[in-house]
Amino acid sequence: MAGIKNTSLDRVLGRLDSLDAVNLTNLVQRLAKERALFEQIFNTLQEGVLVIAADGNIEYANEAAHRLMGLRGEKLAGQTLWRLVPGLRPSLGDDGGAGAEVVAREFELTYPEPRTVRLYMVPFRAEGGGPRRHAVILADVTRDKLTTEQRIEDERISSILMLAGGVAHELGNPLNSLTIHLQLIARKLKKISPSPEAESIADSVGVCRAEVERLDGIITHFLEAIRPRPPDLSETNVADVLAEVLKFQKREFADRGIAVEAETPAELPSIMADRGQLKQVFFNITKNAMEAMQPGGRLKIRSRADDDSVYLIFGDSGAGIRQEDLAKLFQPYHTTKPGGHGLGLTIVQRIMRAHGGQAGIESREGLGTVITLQFPRKDRRVRMLGG
Repeated sequence: MAGIKNTSLDRVLGRLDSLDAVNLTNLVQRLAKERALFEQIFNTLQEGVLVIAADGNIEYANEAAHRLMGLRGEKLAGQTLWRLVPGLRPSLGDDGGAGAEVVAREFELTYPEPRTVRLYMVPFRAEGGGPRRHAVILADVTRDKLTTEQRIEDERISSILMLAGGVAHELGNPLNSLTIHLQLIARKLKKISPSPEAESIADSVGVCRAEVERLDGIITHFLEAIRPRPPDLSETNVADVLAEVLKFQKREFADRGIAVEAETPAELPSIMADRGQLKQVFFNITKNAMEAMQPGGRLKIRSRADDDSVYLIFGDSGAGIRQEDLAKLFQPYHTTKPGGHGLGLTIVQRIMRAHGGQAGIESREGLGTVITLQFPRKDRRVRMLGG
């Protein structure tokens, strides 16, 4: 509190014994105003502030501390910090006060929502003596942790995909050679007199050609996933693009006995997007939903917008996805479908990130799956981060 030393209030406090009733009342009122001011300042901070005694008893907590600790409706003052955050208690000095070290810790909270909090605890002693205390600062670093983890995961996947991309490219040459030679064998078989043995060989050649085509398709999809071209951005209405994709798939939905309900008002805010890549995103998502449902299934598509983003929500009534598989769905070659190549959602994720957006997925086994696409609005692509 060095900034308020040597004020008129300090001079009055120095003559406390000589004050009459009127001046004492004025002093109490001034002290109350000073306290209210500091309360307001501390409650304005985004960081949590605690003052605790050496035994961990919380003597003061601002509003942010209550929020970060998930105790909005319950007072922190009077509780023991060591009990709220087990394993935090620092070493104590010989006099029972706090040790001289600064303690820095991170801990995770699960209520009212999962988050990571960083804690700094500094020992201090009030001027003029008295017991030592701790000043504790709490900061929510959930977003920083998620961003760091995502960057590490992205770098890990990118390094793996670069290596695999080189291997996939090299596989293309022998596959082309196999295709040419299988075609030559098929032509020669047509010139041979029909016989059971010739037919058997022709069948085997057909199987080989089909497998080569399948491998070539896997490689093509893989290279599209790891080497996407930069998006050619232009002002786009997502409702129009989605309508084109659904029109193209209308017959396939009907053949499978699946109903589609789409509510995408034309007045949705515009986004900046590559129409071709956007169609690929919608096609991959609707195709996955289609294959997850039985006849009689229903795909619901909803849209909304807020001040920063445009959202498309795809919800199907399929079999759903096991919780242990959810975290792996955006990983290359992870699939829960027989015969699937596991690249559809990887491509979706790559395209969404290239557009400055993101894709999220929620699912319950036996109930269905919901995929949410979030796009930055055209008029909100630049956001101020500081004053």
